[in-house]
Order: sequence, then C-alpha cells, then structure tokens
Amino acid sequence: QVQLVESGGGLVQAGGSLRLSCAASGRIFSINRMGWYRQAPGKQRDLVAVITSGEMTTYADSVKGRFAISRDNAKNTFFLHMNSLKPEDTAVYYCNAEITSYVGRDYNAGNYWGQGTQVTVSS
Repeated sequence: QVQLVESGGGLVQAGGSLRLSCAASGRIFSINRMGWYRQAPGKQRDLVAVITSGEMTTYADSVKGRFAISRDNAKNTFFLHMNSLKPEDTAVYYCNAEITSYVGRDYNAGNYWGQGTQVTVSS
C-alpha cells in the first residue's frame, strides 16, 4: 500500500524559513507529478507548487520567488523549501503525488495525499 508521510512543519516567525518533506513508501514503480497544497482555516485547499517527473515546476503566484519544490527520486521523497515566510502562509500543508505501484503482477496508477502538516507563521 502506498503512503505519503510528511514532516517539517512548525511555528516560525515572519521572514523565517522551513523545509517540508514528503516521503513515499510502498511498492512503488514510479512517481510522476508531485505537488504541495495548503489549506487555511475556512478556505479551500489551494495548489502551492508542482514538480513533474521531468523536473518542470509550477508555483502559485503568492509563493513565487520564496518557495522552491524539489525531489529526490532515489529516496522517493520531495521537498518544499519555504523562505521569507509571511503570516498569510499559515495553513495546513499537504503533499500529493501521482504514483504507479506494483499490485501483484500488474501496475496501478493512483493519486495519493499526505496527512498534512501545520505551518504557522507569527508576525
């Protein structure tokens, strides 16, 4: 069974930095699109950053120039490097990945979510 486990959230002052990690485990054949989303209280879950298997990246306008997404294919892990954090970045951050896994002799393509990690930026 494929799982995504996040780590790295916490409390930081405005202007500070955090790095979120998302580790995928299970019978993984390949990891395609990887992304980070966030959800603030009372708001919808929004895309923050995406990285494809070809290392192409996309960012929300609100985080361009401050956040960076990267991946370590050998470890089935991807990261969100967050710099110059602002109070409006406060949210629960979720990782998401499109993963092809082995199921017996077959393959299964699925979309998976991490459990979420709280990021709080104080002013």
